[in-house]
Amino acid sequence: MKKFINQPENLIEEMLEGFVTANAQKVRRLPTERVMVRKDAPVRGKVGVITGGGSGHEPAFIGYIGKGMLDAVGVGDIFAAPPVQRCYETIKAADGGKGVLVCIGNYSGDTMNFGMAAEMLQEEGVPVETVVVNDDVASSPKDRMDNRRGVAGEVVLWKIVGALSEEGADLATLKEVGERTIFNTRSMGVAHSPCILPTSGKPSFILGEDEMEIGVGHHGEPGIQKTKIMTADAVTDLIMGKILEDLPFKSGDEVSVLLSGLGSTSFLEMYIVFRRLNHILSDQGITLHRSFIGNFFVSLEMGGFSITLTKLDKDLKRLIDAPCNAVHLVQMS
Repeated sequence: MKKFINQPENLIEEMLEGFVTANAQKVRRLPTERVMVRKDAPVRGKVGVITGGGSGHEPAFIGYIGKGMLDAVGVGDIFAAPPVQRCYETIKAADGGKGVLVCIGNYSGDTMNFGMAAEMLQEEGVPVETVVVNDDVASSPKDRMDNRRGVAGEVVLWKIVGALSEEGADLATLKEVGERTIFNTRSMGVAHSPCILPTSGKPSFILGEDEMEIGVGHHGEPGIQKTKIMTADAVTDLIMGKILEDLPFKSGDEVSVLLSGLGSTSFLEMYIVFRRLNHILSDQGITLHRSFIGNFFVSLEMGGFSITLTKLDKDLKRLIDAPCNAVHLVQMS
């Protein structure tokens, strides 16, 4: 295993120390828990927007703390959900008097621990609602969408509900728009090489030298197909076909695209994929409204990428275009 770390048991604490020091103008850490919050949290009179999950996906989740996106993040160990007390402190830290929207991926540890924390705070009189992200087309058939995993569509959700929160919308409106966003969002990934878990030194999955896995999850969960390495155009055609037919997206739709590397994929490769993706949208009569290309939601140093499409209506277009000033996503109006 080749990684620039010290003792594996210290890597999360050391990462967070560096993160807070480097971004002290935007974030701070709660003194009693491994919770990162927006520097001015809680913001009075604004619905708090929070998330959390395992480490190893940076810049997710902590990189999206800031005005126009997240108010607080509960930080777990590598690929592990934060414990209940940390989830509780995360939600509480974001409550500015109008309640908190919890936005999490569909993983059993996250949904259970944040769910228990939400119930504890509701009993204390804090309004809390939850949106669970299940955008990964490869993880379950369409008739069992509740079983699908949440992947990079979470970034789109945080962008949209974060912007809506800044506009002053109430908690019920945030939840409705958040669920509308996820209903209209589909993702799928592909990888040709695993990440190495720093705590064990073992790969997250095994592939042959000439193989790739279509639909692989962010933690190395099995996808829908192992196959020989394809060209960039061929694999983009395959993934886009699965995504487009699932909603389905159709001619006349307007979409945003989030193309995220999984850790070690170069921008050169991602722009080649995006070029093909844009051709496919154009051929289908679908309008690309806004694109995001980069490392938004990774899996340590996994080699691969994911594509996320969101069908936009008038509200979602306004919110995806709204300015934000998060640590790793700054957008001007």
